[in-house]
Amino acid sequence: MTTPRGVFIETFGCQMNDHDSAQMLKLLGAAGFHAAPAAEAADVVLVNTCSVREKPAHKVRSLLGRYRLLKKERPDLVLGVAGCFAQQEKGRLLEAYPFVDLVFGPDAVAKVAELVERARSERVLDTRFLDRQEQPFVNELALGEPGQVTAFVTIMKGCDNVCSFCIVPHTRGREVSRAREDVLDEVARLASAGVREVTLIGQNVNSYGGDALGRAFSGLVRDVARVPGIARIRFTTSNPWDLSPHLVRCFAEVPELMPYLHLPVQSGSDRVLRAMRRKHTRAEYEALVDSLRGARPGLALSTDVIVGYPGETDEDFRSTLSLVEEVGYAFIYSFKYSPRPHTAAARLADTVPEAVKSARLAELNAVQAPITARAMEATAGRVHEVLVEGRSRNDPAWMSGRLPDFKIVNFPAPPRVRGQVLPVRVTEAFPHSLKGEVVLRGDERDTGAFRPTEEEPAGEAPREDPAAAPVLVELRPRRTARRMGS
Repeated sequence: MTTPRGVFIETFGCQMNDHDSAQMLKLLGAAGFHAAPAAEAADVVLVNTCSVREKPAHKVRSLLGRYRLLKKERPDLVLGVAGCFAQQEKGRLLEAYPFVDLVFGPDAVAKVAELVERARSERVLDTRFLDRQEQPFVNELALGEPGQVTAFVTIMKGCDNVCSFCIVPHTRGREVSRAREDVLDEVARLASAGVREVTLIGQNVNSYGGDALGRAFSGLVRDVARVPGIARIRFTTSNPWDLSPHLVRCFAEVPELMPYLHLPVQSGSDRVLRAMRRKHTRAEYEALVDSLRGARPGLALSTDVIVGYPGETDEDFRSTLSLVEEVGYAFIYSFKYSPRPHTAAARLADTVPEAVKSARLAELNAVQAPITARAMEATAGRVHEVLVEGRSRNDPAWMSGRLPDFKIVNFPAPPRVRGQVLPVRVTEAFPHSLKGEVVLRGDERDTGAFRPTEEEPAGEAPREDPAAAPVLVELRPRRTARRMGS
């Protein structure tokens, strides 16, 4: 492709989808594409989709209706649908939307430039799952963007657990792990480009390497910690059943591994957990939480909770509420159950009325809200080590970063501190973020931790930003527009 053309990617879903979109942008950039500020200005529009809940699927259908008008105005526009919803629907998308040129699943991301080129002259469908030996874990484009401080690193894809409500095994396939050497090579490249924190991602990272004892993943975490330049390590998402004692020990013995973990529980009722085909009981989950916090005191936890699963009774729901109160999550991601195609639960009668689901969801969030507030308020007045990630969303004169336990804090500081780990005292807590100030230690000239000067004005304290709440793999589906270099 010798003539520069614009590409615009609209992304729904989790961090895995965000990462796939970023890889597609890099691959298309290498093929001669440039950034398009909006779909209306692009020559190629790709919608990277999610299917873990019904709501994002509805949004995709609505968006395609709008893009139909755009395609009618500009017949040469290449319009494609990628991701999990594309994998779920396959050729049915081409039948239902005759103006769509290209449909491809997650395993075809590495071929995006080739597929787009083919779609200029024919309608293209590529939703084949690749053999394990063929898995296209993209590594040659692993260098971070200029000034990038944090990065995702894919270590595996797919899931073998087949929970009754979950469509991931159908849309992402069976578990396939990436070679340890390739992962470490990518981490080293990112570190050499200035990345200080990496998040190891996969649908079930604890199963990395196919090792039932969990030594492969815990060993990988220790290896990543030894890469020069890497100051912080996180990972997501974890199935409780597969979280091994070896990994628990990492929280005690690897200082680079941050004291935060997303540990989906889904329900506090053993009866519902069995129906969901979860392999853990409530007691086993509680014991795991105790073990983790014993290894790393102060470790913050988040979780996923589904309310209104078929057959869930008031007693089952009360068990979930009691678990949430007992564990004391920093925050939760809660959903009303919606049946997904190709899952075992989809064959069950959806017995919980929608009004009951909504009431339970509201009550669950009301129980969690003060727990989250206490967790945020507990940080006030204390000094925390903060990795400075970049400018604040709401005021470019302020910087933003995360505490080790993943809470986000905004504070006045000059841009040159980006990428540094600085001591920040939290001065005020909000529902989703914190306000703070850099603590000067007498070595400001070495650390760059300067208070703003007249040349670097402090600006006004950023307003609380609800979007600061983190969004992780398996979590709340969202929609983002991705552009080259974003």
